[in-house]
Amino acid sequence: MLNPPLPTVAVVVAEPAKLSAMRLFFAFSKIALTGFGGVMPFAYRALVEQYRWLSAEEFARYLALSQVLPGPTICNVALMIGKRHAGIAGALAAMAGLIIAPFLLVIALGVAYQRFGQLAMVQDALTGMTAVAAGLVLATAVKMAMQLFGKAGNAGKAGKTVGIDSPHKDKTRSHQATLQAVLMALAFAGLALLKWRLIVVFVLLALPGSIVAYFLKDKNG
Repeated sequence: MLNPPLPTVAVVVAEPAKLSAMRLFFAFSKIALTGFGGVMPFAYRALVEQYRWLSAEEFARYLALSQVLPGPTICNVALMIGKRHAGIAGALAAMAGLIIAPFLLVIALGVAYQRFGQLAMVQDALTGMTAVAAGLVLATAVKMAMQLFGKAGNAGKAGKTVGIDSPHKDKTRSHQATLQAVLMALAFAGLALLKWRLIVVFVLLALPGSIVAYFLKDKNG
């Protein structure tokens, strides 16, 4: 007796939401104008937590790729997000939003600093802004790390719940999480403590780390 045919299951792939070029322009203008001392923390909060145009994992991937490409990191991120949601027009609109308003503001602030920059009150304000900017960058890094490790932990718990995970897969996930932590620690040590150039840290860590991560994933099937 022949086995009955299996039912066909339709797989629906979610497409990224379509956004207008104007909306992208105003969104990235707002990010740029609120990102004093470093745009990336504000970009993460806006794109991942407020607008929800990207997941935390997608933002981390865009950021990693943008670090490799030439040019400012946030501009590379804006181009990729604009292209994803509105094509070439969206990429240009996102880039324009990052550049136009901040350019005019920086010109105005430059003129003001030449006139009032030597005042003690201005110097004290700049010192405080530097500390705040450093804290924002650190907070963003911690958030991204928690999202990455949290996702790996949740995947392991979900696998155990439905009974499809094996001890080998659990061990592989643990090795991947350990690899991520080691790479982050080495990158921090190279950039912050040893004062190496970014390109040197990238060459020493990115390629070996990618190879090890690939083989870990390959073993997991």
